[in-house]
Amino acid sequence: MDFEIRRATVDDAEAGAWCHLLCWQEAYAGLLDPQRLKEKTDPSGIGRRTERWRGAIEAGVVRWLAFNPGQDVPIQDRVIGFSSPGPGRDDDAPTPLELYSVYARQAWWGSGLGQRLLDVAIGKEAASLWLLEGNDRALAFYRRNGFVEDGARADEEFFGVPEIRMVRSKQ
Repeated sequence: MDFEIRRATVDDAEAGAWCHLLCWQEAYAGLLDPQRLKEKTDPSGIGRRTERWRGAIEAGVVRWLAFNPGQDVPIQDRVIGFSSPGPGRDDDAPTPLELYSVYARQAWWGSGLGQRLLDVAIGKEAASLWLLEGNDRALAFYRRNGFVEDGARADEEFFGVPEIRMVRSKQ
C-alpha cells in the first residue's frame, strides 16, 4: 500500500495527537493496567495533547506522519502512524541518535507502515530506543531491524512500567 508520509507541520498537531492517543490504546491494551491506560489516554485530554504536539513541532522536533489513504476520514483517523528521531537523551547514550517513537494504528499492523516510518526516521543509522518491557510485538520488530537489548532498564513513570533500551549499530 502506498502511504503518504511527510514531516508534520503545526496544522497536523490535532490529527497527530489523536493518532498518538489511539496508538497507545491499541498497542498497550493487555500490557498495562487497564485503569491506568484509560486514565492516560482519556480523549477529554486531546486539547492538551494537541498543544504539546503543536509546541514540539514549533520547537523543531521532527515527527514523520503517515496519512490514511482513504477519503473523507474523521480527524481521529487522518494520521495512521508516526515516527520521531532526535538526539540521544541519556547521560550514557550509546549512540548520538535516538528513535523516540514509531507507532502505527492497529488496523495497519502488518502492512509495512511501521517499517516505512522507521526507515524515514533513521534510515540505516546507528540509534538507540526505549520500549516498554513486555511489548513483544515491538521487541520483535526492532530485533528484525538490527536492534539488540543493551541491558539498560528504567522505570517509566507515565505508565508505571519498566522500559528496556535497545541499540543498533550503523547498518
